[in-house]
Amino acid sequence: MIIWLNGTFGAGKTTTAGELVKLVPDARLFDPEVVGFMLRYLKVLPEVPDFQQWPAWRDLVVETAVRLLDHVGGVLVAPQTVLVKGYWAEIRDGLGKAGVPVRHFLLHTDEDTLIHRIETDTVETGARQWRLDHLPRYRDALPWLRRAAEVVDTTGVAPERVARLVASAAGYR
Repeated sequence: MIIWLNGTFGAGKTTTAGELVKLVPDARLFDPEVVGFMLRYLKVLPEVPDFQQWPAWRDLVVETAVRLLDHVGGVLVAPQTVLVKGYWAEIRDGLGKAGVPVRHFLLHTDEDTLIHRIETDTVETGARQWRLDHLPRYRDALPWLRRAAEVVDTTGVAPERVARLVASAAGYR
C-alpha cells in the first residue's frame, strides 16, 4: 500500500510523513521528489520548470514504488505535492495497474497559515518565494483535489495528531 500525502508547500506533508512512519507498522518513507532530482542529471531531457512535467518522472515514480514494495514490502508513505489532475491520474492508474492500493490524502490548511509556515521555515529558506508563487496553483487545483483525496485539515493541528488521523483513516489504529 501507498499512503500518498498531497497538498501544497507548508501543509505539513514532510513532517506528517515522518510521524506516520512511526505509527504504521512496516512503513517506509518514499520521497518521489528524489526521482525528479535524479532525472535532472540527464541532460537529454528538455528543460522544464517542474520535473513533474516529464512523463519519465511519473513513470519512474510508479515503477520505483512498485519495485520498492516488491523488495521491502510494507507501506510506503509518499509526501509529494501533485497539483496537475492528469499527472495524478497517471500515477494513480499506474499504481492501480500494478496492483498497489493507494490511499490519497490532501493535507489542507488555510492560506494565512500556509503563508506563515512558508515565511517562517528555517530549513528550506531558498524555496520561500517559489512556494509562495505556487499558492495560486494550489487554489486552482483544490476542486479536483477535494474530490480525489481524503481531506485532512492541518490548521492548528499538531503533526503527530495529523499522522494519527491519517493512520486511522488508512486502517491503522
